[in-house]
Amino acid sequence: MTALSSEIKIKGLTIKNRIVFPPVVCFHYAGDDGMVTDRNVEHYSLRAAGGAGLIIVEATAVMKEGRLAPFQLGIWSDDHIHGLNRISRAIKMQNAVAMIQLHHAGLLTPESVSPFAKAPSALEENPRSRGLTIQEIEHIRLSFIAGAIHAQKAGFDGVELHGAHGYLLNEFATSVLNKREDEYGGDLHKRLKLAREIIQGIRKHCGDGFLIGFRMGANSPLLEDGILIAKELEKYGVNILHVSHGGNLQNLPRTPKEFDFNWIVYSGITIKSQVNIPVIAVNEIKTPERAKWLIENDQVDFVALARPQLADPSWANHVLNDQPVNTCSSCKPKCRWYEDSNLCPAMKRLVS
Repeated sequence: MTALSSEIKIKGLTIKNRIVFPPVVCFHYAGDDGMVTDRNVEHYSLRAAGGAGLIIVEATAVMKEGRLAPFQLGIWSDDHIHGLNRISRAIKMQNAVAMIQLHHAGLLTPESVSPFAKAPSALEENPRSRGLTIQEIEHIRLSFIAGAIHAQKAGFDGVELHGAHGYLLNEFATSVLNKREDEYGGDLHKRLKLAREIIQGIRKHCGDGFLIGFRMGANSPLLEDGILIAKELEKYGVNILHVSHGGNLQNLPRTPKEFDFNWIVYSGITIKSQVNIPVIAVNEIKTPERAKWLIENDQVDFVALARPQLADPSWANHVLNDQPVNTCSSCKPKCRWYEDSNLCPAMKRLVS
């Protein structure tokens, strides 16, 4: 039986426990230049001191015109390296492994960022959408690789490619959104060509010891497709799979009647059974008991919990030391932290 506190080694790096602080965008912390602010550094410093073994810094834009919002962190320029190094140092000072998520919003690029939302294929229902040219795809490929090089220079142990939630790499992978008829569309091998080229380029430039993770959409468009994608990513040299949703709420996989978690966690467990690389489960795991069960029963290799560690930055240490946690208030209709971290009632309890 594996304990939540168990170490695990990946590519020569020792991760001290199985708790992940996942990539959660800090809304309005950064400005239009994508530069790291003191608030960003403090945010990650607190969660690292709180005990998580692996911290994945939020979705960070590899191209200014491919951001999910004007306030998104950037990694498209050498100018970003110094600020990002402040974050990696704060994380690694606490003996945690530091990764950073590389991102392009694709069809979800807002008009406040770019007049066009560039994607594998244009969508009739989205008048702003525009299919990428081969030259533009090449530019994106090089931008992801450059982002990884910047991350390595900034002191990160690895990168996670954002291939979930309906963003660009997810759009290329799924047959629902990728209608291309060239080498980047068609069968699965072609639809994954951009991801494959990015992974190969990062490995070439950053070396074998640099971690490459992939946050994948399990339902892209179906779980059966997600399993095939996971197997291909393993072949390409991905070291860690972070299984989430594919931005598609149709034809969701059915969980067994007695299964106590949601379909996203079920998808992570299913994909774990089909690959030989570590898998992170995420989404509504919430409690120490649920996190422990997934690890102790070898269902997955890591558990990622966002809101619990937003509500209690020391959640990991509290759980590993059998201490009470400051519980997330589960605000409705949506998380107050995401609106403004100063509005989070759980965080207010900590400082009161």
